[in-house]
Amino acid sequence: MPQREAIFPVNRHALYEAHRYSAAIRSGDLLFVSGQVGSREDGSPEPVFEDQVRRAFANLRAVLAAAGCALDDVIDVTTFHTDPATQIEKVMAVRGKEIGDPPYPNWTAVGVNWLAGFDFEIKVIARIP
Repeated sequence: MPQREAIFPVNRHALYEAHRYSAAIRSGDLLFVSGQVGSREDGSPEPVFEDQVRRAFANLRAVLAAAGCALDDVIDVTTFHTDPATQIEKVMAVRGKEIGDPPYPNWTAVGVNWLAGFDFEIKVIARIP
């Protein structure tokens, strides 16, 4: 069984230390990325929802890049939303620009009532090229 290897982006944000978790774990040719939120480097949330979603994707891209991956390598996505009914259109607009052309990865969206001060979170599994 492959050993797990912690992966962190170059400019890791404060939440990794504050909450004691790895940005991602590499196991064999798979990368399991922890939930990425729209946090600035100091760990604070972007105040505007769309900016928070864009920042979450930027944080995700940074973690993927640290492992030699890109969004094209993502095979499974789970997103968490504090108010899905009012947020989904904005999320889908950002997602459309970020994810690109088919074939799309699997995607599961989950409504939640708490994300530690954030309103959107995205976690993925990617295959490392």
